[in-house]
Amino acid sequence: MSTITPPPSGWQLEHSYSLLPPLLHQRCDPTPVRRPQLVILNLPLAQQLGLDPAQLAHPENAALFTGNQLPPGAHPIAQAYAGHQFGNFTGLGDGRALLLGEQLTPYGQRFDVQLKGSGPTPFSRRGDGRAALGPMLREYLISEAMHALGIPTTRSLAVATTGETIYRQQPLPGAVLTRVASSHIRVGTFEWAAAHQKNDALRALADHTLLRHYPHLSGTDQPYLSLLNEVIDRQAALIARWMSVGFVHGVMNTDNMALSGETIDYGPCAFIDSYDPATVFSSIDRHGRYAFGNQAHIAQWNLARFAETLLPLLHDDEAEAIALSENAIKSFTARYQQHRHTIFSAKLGLAQPTASSAAIIDTLLHWMHQTGADYTLTFRALSTETALHHSPFADPDFQSWHRNWTQHLAAHSPSGAKAIDLMRACNPAVIPRNHLVEAALTAATTTGDLAPFHRLLEVLAHPFDTPDAPDFTQPPPPTTARYQTFCGT
Repeated sequence: MSTITPPPSGWQLEHSYSLLPPLLHQRCDPTPVRRPQLVILNLPLAQQLGLDPAQLAHPENAALFTGNQLPPGAHPIAQAYAGHQFGNFTGLGDGRALLLGEQLTPYGQRFDVQLKGSGPTPFSRRGDGRAALGPMLREYLISEAMHALGIPTTRSLAVATTGETIYRQQPLPGAVLTRVASSHIRVGTFEWAAAHQKNDALRALADHTLLRHYPHLSGTDQPYLSLLNEVIDRQAALIARWMSVGFVHGVMNTDNMALSGETIDYGPCAFIDSYDPATVFSSIDRHGRYAFGNQAHIAQWNLARFAETLLPLLHDDEAEAIALSENAIKSFTARYQQHRHTIFSAKLGLAQPTASSAAIIDTLLHWMHQTGADYTLTFRALSTETALHHSPFADPDFQSWHRNWTQHLAAHSPSGAKAIDLMRACNPAVIPRNHLVEAALTAATTTGDLAPFHRLLEVLAHPFDTPDAPDFTQPPPPTTARYQTFCGT
């Protein structure tokens, strides 16, 4: 692979992950594509990374975002990992992604830069290693929307088309996503090391994870137990945030749980309209394992798999190691409930949770479930008094709840203006409504019209501001068809 001359300024790639034992990665170059063309470049993210957006946006540099050319200092590797997919353990690894390196920003931060859809790797398992334009644009759109919502997430630097056709159920335009993450270390990465019974590699991976994400824990008496507890808490906080905006990940396999606490992999994800904990969008989740209301339970299950991998590091005595890990995993429920209670209390205007606010939250959610009320609009309406005079808020059960809530708010939040400001800062006016996402992706992939995509992206960048165009805040028209999402692999 060649490098660009002159190179875009700002590339400062390092490779600390490549220094880990070879069990955890393999060197691999991207497969060149026929005709690279840049579709979208995330200019603010490029600047944050210390890169020169003007140079990156030059048409000749589209080759950077497909793997035809490599940035200075790139050393592409495919990372090895395993995973429990729908509860079944399997060996995986980067089957269509390559880590180019770790970009050091001017602020001393370190971010993985990865190409997704860059061709087959040693872990491809007979796959073509490619990706389609629609799913890559979906990941770009949803990951940037999640970032704007304040939810920890991987991000998207660019999408480029390849000039080639890939084949899934039908021929599709090929594309490559450039993904940026705090790291791509997953629960499945630890499962891979544990499955090979390589304790030296496992310890090296754990030490690397501590240094990369939790350096303050390295000097504790039990750093690996501290790592487990910190990952548990970050995941509890993350899932609570998902639940607060109605996000359904759709494929919470252990290889899709990042130890950084970021949301990763936006395959069959979607957002709920009407509130229903049983909501499932993914076409392959036939039994509701990853349903909206089951996400906290699955997170705890995934974390138990992580805890199992750490047993050789937790204590020399296996029984003591198991006891330590079980106690840590049991703490997830209380941690999650605490994060959930805090976040949802804020959504109701309470700066601090109270002893009785949990019941008020659950009563509102029960009413929303019974009536099919829109999740996003209901919470947003609480800060807009005029909205509460319209259906479905005329329902007597809601009116009774509303009186109870306002009395509670008056008792625990002396400033009504501050409560309204808090609600408007916590309850988005706009989310990536599924029908709007599909319309934007269809226009982009079938006719090449990116205007709807850019307009939706622009609105989603400011989710707590009410947009001038009300179409972005409304749920889809009534339909009998069930919305489905697909992995895009």
